[in-house]
Amino acid sequence: MSKRVLIVDDSLLMRKMIGDTLADSGWEVVGEASNGSEAFDLYRALQPDAVTMDIVMPETDGLWALQRILAEDPEAKIYVISALNQTKLISEAIRKGAQDFIVKPFLPEQLQEVLLCGSPAPAGF
Repeated sequence: MSKRVLIVDDSLLMRKMIGDTLADSGWEVVGEASNGSEAFDLYRALQPDAVTMDIVMPETDGLWALQRILAEDPEAKIYVISALNQTKLISEAIRKGAQDFIVKPFLPEQLQEVLLCGSPAPAGF
């Protein structure tokens, strides 16, 4: 049985790239969201095994969704995918409970490794 993932990013192109990469590793993409409030609603409805979460999005950002999801499900596995110039926001996401982070642009192997290993966030980030 494949693991289920929810992809959250305001870029349709990025959602497709993430989805294709994870599908190649045996993940099932069960939902996609383009902002934090959609992500929270879909997480509640779908209960995926993992979430890839962009931080900077319109309406409601990824930090808002991260906090809401983890408040409801402290065991949620949320992986932040964000641009290198968002280091401060990535650090905040890790402190608030994100499993790990991947910097855009990324190589498919990087994304696959982080989600397959399910590694905890790096210490002291």
